[in-house]
Amino acid sequence: MYDELASKHNAEYIAGGATQNSIRVAQWMLQIPGATSYMGCIGKDKFGEEMKKNVKEAGVNAHYYENETTPTGTCAVCVVGGERSLIANLSAANCYKSDHLKRPENWKLVEKAKYIYIAGFFLTVSPESILLIAEHAAAKYKVFSTNLSAPFICEFFRDAQDKVFPYVDYIFGNETEARTFARVRGWEVMILHTLYSHIHSTQFSCICISNT
Repeated sequence: MYDELASKHNAEYIAGGATQNSIRVAQWMLQIPGATSYMGCIGKDKFGEEMKKNVKEAGVNAHYYENETTPTGTCAVCVVGGERSLIANLSAANCYKSDHLKRPENWKLVEKAKYIYIAGFFLTVSPESILLIAEHAAAKYKVFSTNLSAPFICEFFRDAQDKVFPYVDYIFGNETEARTFARVRGWEVMILHTLYSHIHSTQFSCICISNT
């Protein structure tokens, strides 16, 4: 499918993935080349080379773990009018190993970082890596943040969340994710108020979660 899209349409390549997109936006806001760094897993293939080229052009300092046998994760994004459809194949994105993180040249990125963000999806891949970074952030008084990512993460990876969250300074999540997070723990959830942005026609909800 990906080859067909690339050959028959004017495809645009973006160094994506939930966390990598966040880092690219942070880099764009900072406007200082190399101010941000990223680690993840790609394959040794043409999409991996495309990833490296695009992330370099974005100014992000990327240190990828290159898997010898698994292809680079891909996501085809088809946009028609205001509608968007995503078709993802995670592949190498599921293959990251903490051994790569522990390499001196990679761990230096962690030591240099002042603010650290890891998406909750990564709990399904390498919770050991997350804990290594979380413990470092706590010991060095760095800001460490993550997100709930999706309801299924809250449901099926609760044990991993419970090990990491004591180290987290900021947790991001939408209303559905927050409700699921609370429900699986038997906490009470109450919607306090709802705000509307007339400029962007966006609804924001404030959720209060109590474990008492």
